[in-house]
Amino acid sequence: MRAAGPRRSGVRTAALAATGLAAAVAGCVFAAVGTVAADGSRAEAAAGPATAIRAADRAAVIDPAARPAAPELSGDDLDGKPLALAGFRGQVVVLNVWGSWCAPCRAEADDLDRLERETREHGVRFLGINTRDPDRAAARSFVRAHGLGFPSLHDPTGALLLRFPPALLNPQAIPSTLVIDRRGRIAVSIGGAVTEDELRPLLTRVREEAP
Repeated sequence: MRAAGPRRSGVRTAALAATGLAAAVAGCVFAAVGTVAADGSRAEAAAGPATAIRAADRAAVIDPAARPAAPELSGDDLDGKPLALAGFRGQVVVLNVWGSWCAPCRAEADDLDRLERETREHGVRFLGINTRDPDRAAARSFVRAHGLGFPSLHDPTGALLLRFPPALLNPQAIPSTLVIDRRGRIAVSIGGAVTEDELRPLLTRVREEAP
């Protein structure tokens, strides 16, 4: 009977490890190195800056004084045509990282599409980064299935993701969403799937900022 205890402990340890792996695959890996509250106050962790990847239900708009510039992003879209983030300067941009293989990406796609259509007339633009899809055909099928009306950079190796500060975009957390202000600075960072209702107030706050 005593021998059964270690075996049960081993089973529990293996189950916990599997649960952690499943969470990472589901896009639930967050780097919580600090937060910036909606009122602009900051709470820093000992090892990081006053900005952080946050789950959508805990995300806040970063204080403008603490916002880093978004990196240069350019390449080809899903049809092989040139596309660059610089072409959206002066507008608020929602940058969404997704993959056709990603279940949480499928869960949020319809919400993103609705919000993109709703905010287009207010000077907001959506831009995707399609990552780890070696075949553009799979990515194009995803776009058609969800009726997405915004373009995406094709980033099959994830190289574009490595240009971002890791405290703001974890390349292992797919999907991820950033809101970039009119001056090209990262204003919001969200790790994991986001809903229309969660993203809208954050986007509205950035959109209503003075140019």
